[in-house]
Amino acid sequence: MSTLWQNIHYKMLRSGNRLNLLIGINIIVFLAVNIPAVFEYLFTGSGHISLVGILAQKYIDLTANLHELPYRFWTPVTYMFMHADIFHIFFNMLWLYWMGQIFEEYLGNKRTIGLYILGGLSGAFFYVAAFNLLPAFTSINAAEGSTIVGASASVMAIMVATATLLPNFTISLIFIGPVKLKWLIIVTLIIDFLLIVRSNPGGEIAHLGGALMGFVYIKQLQKGHDWIGGITKLFKPKSKLKVVSNNMGKNASDYPRQEEVDRILDKISQSGYNSLSKQEREILSRASKQE
Repeated sequence: MSTLWQNIHYKMLRSGNRLNLLIGINIIVFLAVNIPAVFEYLFTGSGHISLVGILAQKYIDLTANLHELPYRFWTPVTYMFMHADIFHIFFNMLWLYWMGQIFEEYLGNKRTIGLYILGGLSGAFFYVAAFNLLPAFTSINAAEGSTIVGASASVMAIMVATATLLPNFTISLIFIGPVKLKWLIIVTLIIDFLLIVRSNPGGEIAHLGGALMGFVYIKQLQKGHDWIGGITKLFKPKSKLKVVSNNMGKNASDYPRQEEVDRILDKISQSGYNSLSKQEREILSRASKQE
């Protein structure tokens, strides 16, 4: 058992893999909420709505009620790590793992958590705004009792960001075969939009909000504006040491210039990764490892 926990600890915290960390947090939160709920059901027969579920809805789920939201100000973050059922978390984590691997392969792993959080916050904003501004929801005061949970908005941000960067990248889907990312995302967004009129309009709107963040982020990155990198640098401690000799450590030329990276990203967006030369692939690889 100790070896199992050591492996989990290493994969989440020591391996440097941001996807493992995000997936691990989601699974831990899901189990922490649902295992007690099962025991509560077995020993009290409380039925579908348990005390654990009520507490999770109050303290983890995101509400659109503007009277309650200021007193639950942390929920725009916590909701993106909570899921409604086992199928909900399974498919979200599956897509996060698949698309996150492609995202990190071309942009490194230093942006994954930042984009996950930005996508979730964007989804939260769209959900709260829609339920308090659009007549379809204000006419029935839908915001009063509405809540949403799930990593879908965050996952959509990563999916759309990957497709925006690599629109012609091809993946194989079961029963369908090879599909380019741009078509996969377009179909997914159309389905999410059409499902707004169904039973989970808040969730679908949040998906679209996360998707928009992923698209805008990559477009800004291609223009040289890395929102996540800029935020990371604010919290990065400054070294008190100064390098006097230019011969110490790596030369500045070891890392590519930002203009060169932007040009390569533009080329990938227009022609796909396979259009890059060997030298351009090496430049992109070095850039993804840059601190």
